[in-house]
Amino acid sequence: MLNTPLSEVDHVARPVVAIGTDYCSGTLLDFHTHRRAQFLYGMTGVMEVNTDDGTWMVPPYSGVWLPAGKRHQVRMNEVSTRSLYIEPHVAPRASPSCEVLVATPLLHHLLLASAHIPALYEENGRDGALAQLLLYELEQAQALPLFAPLPHDLPLASLCRAFLGQPNIHSLPEKWAQQLHCSQRTFNRLFRQQTGLSFGVWRQQACLMAAIPRLLSGSSVTRTALELGYDSPAAFSSMFRKVLGQSPTAFVQATSRQREE
Repeated sequence: MLNTPLSEVDHVARPVVAIGTDYCSGTLLDFHTHRRAQFLYGMTGVMEVNTDDGTWMVPPYSGVWLPAGKRHQVRMNEVSTRSLYIEPHVAPRASPSCEVLVATPLLHHLLLASAHIPALYEENGRDGALAQLLLYELEQAQALPLFAPLPHDLPLASLCRAFLGQPNIHSLPEKWAQQLHCSQRTFNRLFRQQTGLSFGVWRQQACLMAAIPRLLSGSSVTRTALELGYDSPAAFSSMFRKVLGQSPTAFVQATSRQREE
């Protein structure tokens, strides 16, 4: 189904409801929840997903897993999506949190085909087999570390949100501690308690999330690295490869090839 409101088909007695939707640049889907779990897949553009837990950046040919009832907001940047809405009792992911998942070539083509599955599909026919295979592939999908958890402490959360808007890899924890009127030791302990990550790891995650949309929009590796405060393109590329398993150039080239297929 294409551009069909979920409200029209959510009641259908099927484990999976598949909907394809096109969004204009800058579209904001304000905070909402779904009764079903959702896998939101972007074939083009970049999605920014915000929840009460933090922020996820979802590049093309990746998707975000949203557990049933998870409150979320999505900002679309010229995104064409495929969404799978899945009954909670058959949800293929055990995590209670959101995840950014890599779409294998098989999963990508299954998601393309899902747009033609009617809401009331024949469970014992081809469409039913396709829906079941989608669940298997989601269960096996690799998760990407493209998440910056937000603290519940309001002053610290304010600093985190400001950093997400203008990230810099050399932002110093002692400066943050000064703004919060505490010692660096207290700050480090508070940050880990509130986010589950050290400040250094969180800072790197935020910079990586900012780098991906820049690279995919045509910014060079050098320019992206310098904008994020890295001392050199090599230092930035080394971080990128360590986290995502390939260089920034290879990542962009792979995405470009997928777009052409």
